[in-house]
Amino acid sequence: MAKNRNTSQDYTRPIRRILIGGLVFVLLALFLLWRIDSPRVERMRIALVDRVVPGMGWAMRPVTAATEMAEGFRSYARLAEQNAELRRELRQMRAWREAALQLEQENAKLLDLNKVRLDPTLTYVTGMVLADSGSPFRRSVLLNLGARDGILDGWATTDGLGLVGRISGVGQRTARVILLTDPNSRVPITIQPSGQRAVLSGDNSPVPPIEFLENPDLVRPGDRVVSSGNGGVFPAGLLVGQVAQGTDGRLRVRLAADYERLEFLRVLRSHANETIRDPGALIAPAPIGPPAPESAND
Repeated sequence: MAKNRNTSQDYTRPIRRILIGGLVFVLLALFLLWRIDSPRVERMRIALVDRVVPGMGWAMRPVTAATEMAEGFRSYARLAEQNAELRRELRQMRAWREAALQLEQENAKLLDLNKVRLDPTLTYVTGMVLADSGSPFRRSVLLNLGARDGILDGWATTDGLGLVGRISGVGQRTARVILLTDPNSRVPITIQPSGQRAVLSGDNSPVPPIEFLENPDLVRPGDRVVSSGNGGVFPAGLLVGQVAQGTDGRLRVRLAADYERLEFLRVLRSHANETIRDPGALIAPAPIGPPAPESAND
């Protein structure tokens, strides 16, 4: 068996050498044929190309397909880069849009602080929100206003759009504001246009419920809610929000103030109402002295 194996190797080696030598000879001949500068050789080259190349289309198809595939991959890579760049630009545009909306809302609040018409007897001072209490059981914020600015407990605060809460705790340089959503908040309200009186009770939710409503049948979602001024806690006529129907079926108030972005608050200086004791110049004063005696003829 070993002798037969050696014999087969003796036959394959010369054949392999002959084939390699013939291939090298053919390649050298083609190289020389293509490099010789002669009109006769040029005509021979043209005739060879005309005879061989048209019949080699089947061999060029895989090369053409591979070339097209590589070009397609490069095109897909370019499309992927452009898509990623467009996504980055879209994220930037969304960030810019959000910043523009925040600036627009802040500008609207500041403009409203300058143009809101309240009771002409009310004066106000505007402060910046410093921090939130962060407690799940208490809704309050801190203002950079205090006793040095003349702030007193119980004064109402607004954000320029609607009522936010009241002052509850005053320091020398800061004051705490209890929001309408705080569970300890109770605000007398009036629902327009029906004129129904009720109490807005905070329950730690962004849409506090309405309690002690006189006649619920006269109230509809979308009605305007303002402070009633009962009890003297808040001035009358301050915008609170609109009536909304809760998921639990209760009537609630969708607050007008933007509690998600409390940056500046207006503290309303509430002054006690003056008591009018004099009757006024248009009312005839009562006669002074004893009445005139009746005549004897009467």
